[in-house]
Amino acid sequence: MANTKSAEKRARQSVKRHAHNRWYRSRYRTFLKRARQHIVEGEPETASESVRRASQALDRAAQKGVIHKNTAARTKSRLARALNKLQPQVQA
Repeated sequence: MANTKSAEKRARQSVKRHAHNRWYRSRYRTFLKRARQHIVEGEPETASESVRRASQALDRAAQKGVIHKNTAARTKSRLARALNKLQPQVQA
């Protein structure tokens, strides 16, 4: 339990920030789950749209400091690679 006024304030801020960060974390995890599901199902059109949305959610979470920017970049890269395997190869 907080003993000083400043500690009480920090505890309140911590609760508020935790709820705020949870919203962003839940959002990007949901979009990631959908994107991976569309990739597994083999639907290129919906998969590309869901990967785009997941990338946006990851960028926003990294921007807000919920996750590290390199974590967001790594996850986006893995999603893009999985999506590219799904896309038909263009003959040059």
